[in-house]
Amino acid sequence: MTLTTVAPRRTDGNRPRDSAWFVPPAMLLVGLLGVPVAGLIWVATTGELATYLSDPQVHSAVRLSLVTSAIAVALIVATGLPLAYLLARWHFPGRRLVTLLIDLPIVLPPMVAGIALLEVFGRNGWLGAPLAALGINLPFTTTAVVLSQVFVAGPFFVRAARVGFQEVDPAIQEAARVDKASELQVFWHIMVPVARRAILSGLVLAWARALGEFGATLFFAGNREGVTQTMPLAIFIGFESNLALAVGLSFVLLVISIVVLLVVGLLGGDRTQDR
Repeated sequence: MTLTTVAPRRTDGNRPRDSAWFVPPAMLLVGLLGVPVAGLIWVATTGELATYLSDPQVHSAVRLSLVTSAIAVALIVATGLPLAYLLARWHFPGRRLVTLLIDLPIVLPPMVAGIALLEVFGRNGWLGAPLAALGINLPFTTTAVVLSQVFVAGPFFVRAARVGFQEVDPAIQEAARVDKASELQVFWHIMVPVARRAILSGLVLAWARALGEFGATLFFAGNREGVTQTMPLAIFIGFESNLALAVGLSFVLLVISIVVLLVVGLLGGDRTQDR
């Protein structure tokens, strides 16, 4: 039997001599990503940002975005949490197909998602006529904004929560069952608390994705100020008619995105320390 040893990781801060080859391409990508962000921050903060943000159209778009994204996230958590638990802990016929359908919106172009929603819920769609008979009209309404956000953002929450549930030690679950705990008690009192950081991380990501949704909303909900015009849609209109408004809203979304990344990073760091 031959024993081998693994060289310890270097902690003295010294780099191999040929590591310099990695720096130029790495810095090129960092610059490509960082310079436009810095440019937006510079233009927004050195300009009349307060004037940009005082525009009534900005207030309307921000308010609508916050309300619709909050409703969307509530629906996503209410339906996505049980789904993530089933996908993580149970094997059933069609599980792979369900997983594929859940993950598909992540890679699907948002505009395609909008067309798909319109073909199902539109006036001439599969469910359009039955809903119209009940007096329900979804396209180009605030409800359509929420449905678009749920469609594109839901998978981010389900994936994160599913990973969190999968990382829970099965022995904990079995011990609870030995103590005669019901499946619902195991779910609420053990699985959710243990996987809470992954769940919170998925919630934050889903909210950020819903807040920044553009393509599906434009095609399915339209761009009506005060009704369906969220921040991304207001930016789209502002780019053509009011660049100051577009810059102000872009800065707001940039700040929100940075905060989201910091929160997700903190949650991920805590999970790493727990391991």
